[in-house]
Amino acid sequence: MGTAAVIVMDKSTDIIAAIRRIAYFYKHESCGQCTPCREGCGWMWRVLQRMERGEAEKREIDLLLGRDDARSKATPSARSATAAAWPVQGLIRHFRGEIEARIDRYQAAHEAGGGVAAENGRTATCCE
Repeated sequence: MGTAAVIVMDKSTDIIAAIRRIAYFYKHESCGQCTPCREGCGWMWRVLQRMERGEAEKREIDLLLGRDDARSKATPSARSATAAAWPVQGLIRHFRGEIEARIDRYQAAHEAGGGVAAENGRTATCCE
């Protein structure tokens, strides 16, 4: 994928799921030499999984953004840690409202006592 990729998606794309898949790529491809990449990419992917389902806390949005910034400055590897931060930063910068709305829907459904199915009627797997 490199660090200068362009991905074209239409409006039907679940943008949170798409960025989660990109985060999984970086987690999987991490060489593991530096701690920010080895630990940070996996942590970022797990937070995005929860965000995709709506299970995350809103405070995690800023936490994730702050960790991305720290990780991108603390590693010599442009391949994983720095590049992995950019899609997540873009997601938060441009689609924060969508993330917050998904969290709100999840919390409202669970406060009412009911469970929540995936928005598209199926459950997501780790890398779809």
